[in-house]
Amino acid sequence: MAEKNLPFSKEQLESIIENHPTPFHIYDEKAILENARNFQKAFSWNDGFKEYYAIKAAPNPYLMKILREEGFGIDCSSIAELELAKRIGMSGDEIMLTSNDTPAYEFQLAKDLGAIINLDDISHIDFVDKNVGLPDTICMRYNPGSLKEGNVIIGHPEEAKYGFTREQIIEGYQILKDKGVKHFGIHTMVASNELEPAYFVETAELLFNLIVEVYEKTGVKIEFANMGGGIGIPYKPGEKPVDMEFVSAGVKKHYDDILVKAGLAPLKIFFESGRAITGPYGYLVTKVRHIKKTYKTYAGLDACMTNLMRPALYGAYHHITVMGKENDEANVKYDVTGSLCENNDKFAIDRMLPEIDPDDIVVIHDTGAHGHSMGFNYNGKLKSAELLLRENGDVAEIRRAETIEDYFATLDFDGVKDF
Repeated sequence: MAEKNLPFSKEQLESIIENHPTPFHIYDEKAILENARNFQKAFSWNDGFKEYYAIKAAPNPYLMKILREEGFGIDCSSIAELELAKRIGMSGDEIMLTSNDTPAYEFQLAKDLGAIINLDDISHIDFVDKNVGLPDTICMRYNPGSLKEGNVIIGHPEEAKYGFTREQIIEGYQILKDKGVKHFGIHTMVASNELEPAYFVETAELLFNLIVEVYEKTGVKIEFANMGGGIGIPYKPGEKPVDMEFVSAGVKKHYDDILVKAGLAPLKIFFESGRAITGPYGYLVTKVRHIKKTYKTYAGLDACMTNLMRPALYGAYHHITVMGKENDEANVKYDVTGSLCENNDKFAIDRMLPEIDPDDIVVIHDTGAHGHSMGFNYNGKLKSAELLLRENGDVAEIRRAETIEDYFATLDFDGVKDF
């Protein structure tokens, strides 16, 4: 079984822990940058190609800043994410708002920032027009329904809450054209954490054929196609990452065969990947508190679901390394747990690991996306710090840990005395 590597040693972690108590998430800047550059390089044939990092994956301004310096945009889905983009100086077509059930004030901020607005529903055309005013550029999200299979995480497209039907999206372009919108895009995303590269090539073929149909029926020439995110990462040892060179070659073939042939090139290709950019390069570092032996053997950590929800929410696999015992035989079966008052507060169930002792340092892999960002405060648990392992080996704290005062900051203890 292939190994899952780490960018630091036990000794390095021990040194980091002296200044930054566990648990914490730590991100590998060097690996993120190398991955980002390779992603861009794969689509260098497409003039105007842009990756809009899905900031929901890891909403930290430091991470967005280093990706922006590589030419990445930001994909937002809420007012807070738009505000994050604003506060680090992003504007215009650096930003895309891909949201659903969206309030007017979010559309307003997106328009004020000059962001590309990606509509999720045909009724939103009139909603934006009446409440905000339609911008010159509009994108719309396509849901292909039964024409395209989804996957386990995101479900079948026809059961998903996202996007326009085929008939609605053609009607939508006609309405927007009649209302004076000048520039048009199209978007789709119908899978999450997909590892089959041919899936994304098929998505491009589907979108490109729809672009031709839209032009034939409405005269609207679509200028960019956002293929969404959903690119998976190899959480389990032995899994292979998505071959983006394969994806790119397949997309280019359909681009030439469909769009160039129809006279609808050039078309800018966008993605909104989050997990595929930072996911493999984040790690949850935690320590073992207790070993409990009842009907099963439990390794209780100082981290819990607050720090990583995916295993409890999806039954997701995250690899675990016990530092200093990487070469020891995995001969003990553990449930690896947190201290939340929920029985599903488990990072692993029946996982074979080397024998674990209290105070062992445990690293949970692939938490660079949808790790810290999905945290919550149930049981009054506090979110951890985020650290960045810089290219030169230095460690920077890019988010401090929450405190008890943070947790109580929205409560009025003085008012309750007179209640």
